[in-house]
Amino acid sequence: MKDSISKKNISEFNKLFKDSPIFKISRNALTRSQINDIAMNWDAFRQTNHVYSDVIKNEMQKVTNQKASGRCWGFAGLNLMRISLSEKYNLKDFEFSQNYFMFFDKLEKSNYFLENIIETLNESYDSRLMMHLLDSPVQDGGQWDMFVNLIEKYGVVPQSVMPESFQSSQSRMMNSFLTRKLREFAWTIRKMNNKGVKVAQLRIEKEKMMSVIYSMLCICLGDPPAKFDWQVRDKKNKFIRHTDLSPVDFYKKHTGVNLKDKFCLIHAPMSNKKINELYTVSFLGNVVGGQIIKYANVEIDDIKKAAIKSIKSDEAVWFGCDVGKMFHRDLGIMDIDLYDYESLFGTDFLMDKAARLEYGDSMMTHAMLFTGVDIVDGKSRKWRVENSWGAKGGSKGYYLMTDKWFNEYNYEIVVDKKYLPKRILDLFKKEPVELAPWDPMGALAF
Repeated sequence: MKDSISKKNISEFNKLFKDSPIFKISRNALTRSQINDIAMNWDAFRQTNHVYSDVIKNEMQKVTNQKASGRCWGFAGLNLMRISLSEKYNLKDFEFSQNYFMFFDKLEKSNYFLENIIETLNESYDSRLMMHLLDSPVQDGGQWDMFVNLIEKYGVVPQSVMPESFQSSQSRMMNSFLTRKLREFAWTIRKMNNKGVKVAQLRIEKEKMMSVIYSMLCICLGDPPAKFDWQVRDKKNKFIRHTDLSPVDFYKKHTGVNLKDKFCLIHAPMSNKKINELYTVSFLGNVVGGQIIKYANVEIDDIKKAAIKSIKSDEAVWFGCDVGKMFHRDLGIMDIDLYDYESLFGTDFLMDKAARLEYGDSMMTHAMLFTGVDIVDGKSRKWRVENSWGAKGGSKGYYLMTDKWFNEYNYEIVVDKKYLPKRILDLFKKEPVELAPWDPMGALAF
């Protein structure tokens, strides 16, 4: 074939299409139906069931719901913490305030963005870096270390103390106005710099800007509490009350979780990354002065072993994956055999995990919790997943991930250090290799 499409090419393409009875059947089906409805593989579907050999004993019955927001990483982290608190106080159900978490995430991301603007004053406005920074300065998504930074600095509060607002559950418009204001502030800071204003004066101006952002967040989400009382009844109807708590006190004294003991592992088998290497991503974070993003890139079997150890010890596992691939939301199933797209389109889809990452076909998009695993003959076969999309779908909001899907589309887990071998823990003592801001391992979970 030459560089352009000729009429002869079109004629040959059309003949190949019309000569195939399978193509005609597929055309007739897809012009009237959803692709996934037609492509579903009955053999794979009928073999699924939500029963597992190992499930953490304190799994929560009621799943949370992030609604129309991209806070999955925060929900997953807070869901991990609520299991520990509920076990400590023998509670049937509990939720932390995801709105409180969101408030300070937006506030810190705004400051982080403005500091990055000050750091990049010599960049042209149309450089790749500036375009990256300006694209989504205050989006909902995040990473594990960003979660830790917020909890360590601001603590947590019960959902009853700072409940959901309309804007926290439907965040698109709020994000749009915050982003517009932050881009305006970036423009202002760069104009001031061009006029010779010193960095010290720019930061004085930044404080005024951050006051505006704080007020906008209070208007959208409500103002966060400095102190609160917490009272609850446990499973045996015993009354519990704690008064005059600060959010940090509540985290430190009542949740029973030490986030600093948890480490992040990734599986990124890309040509520009080494296995058993520590990585970070430049310009990725939320809290200025907080801990930087750190991932140990390890083999997929190392990730599975750590996750299984954690689950068998009744500790859920935070993880990040590409949830939209080979996934049925209503059934709550993630299975690479669930859809037979090859038969439907008459072509094979051949990219492996590395190629999908390198050529923009996949990246981490969503964070959830593993709360169970099915072990058969010593090997994992499927995984139980606590999502944050409400009770509709799967088994009352709990999803199923096959082990083969785990291999292909799971990218990241977080486990306590006690479940990791020394050779992996030693990786976190190294100086991390810095990745570009647009590297797929810098993708944020929504």
